[in-house]
Amino acid sequence: MQYFSSLMGDQKVLPLIQVNSAEDGVAVAKAMYEAGLHCVEVLLRTPESFNALREIKVAFPALKVGAGTVVNVPMFDKSVEFGADFIVTPALTPRLVKCLVDSDLPCLPGVSTTADIALAHEAGFTEMKLFPAELSGGVSFLKAVSSVFQKVQFCPTGGVKPENKQAYFDLANVFAVGGSWVARPEWVEQKNWEMIRKTCVTANIFS
Repeated sequence: MQYFSSLMGDQKVLPLIQVNSAEDGVAVAKAMYEAGLHCVEVLLRTPESFNALREIKVAFPALKVGAGTVVNVPMFDKSVEFGADFIVTPALTPRLVKCLVDSDLPCLPGVSTTADIALAHEAGFTEMKLFPAELSGGVSFLKAVSSVFQKVQFCPTGGVKPENKQAYFDLANVFAVGGSWVARPEWVEQKNWEMIRKTCVTANIFS
């Protein structure tokens, strides 16, 4: 089992890319790549998400491009087919857990409760995504579980933004956060790639 954090290196923010076309996906990834990022997540929430993932990989082979919002085994298989370097899920099912465990790719399973954490930990995972972070208890929740799941590290996503991200970074059991604020939907709609690039540069993304 590969550790997801090994992909991140000194990158502390995992930027989330959500687009309606492969062309926009490549443009967003280009802005992030030019800002120095080496790891991004494409959210599989639109009809063109898989194509965007594939085209980003073609355009930027050195960029680690993950598939996010993977909710079942067929989506996992299609993500692999389209070239995903890693897999991120928002939640877990027994079949999906087995699929992640059997995979050769780094995987970040999504959890939102202590039961979820126990399930993922039992399967061998020590790095997990807390989602939706703020609605699941956020900083307070992560503080509370730190003494129970002492070897587990988290990447909180969902409600994390510039105003509260430092509170997450200050926690010993947080190795990164997922952020959509670096590529806001309105910037993508306006094709304001320069704003995305500048935000990535100034977002304290690296440790």
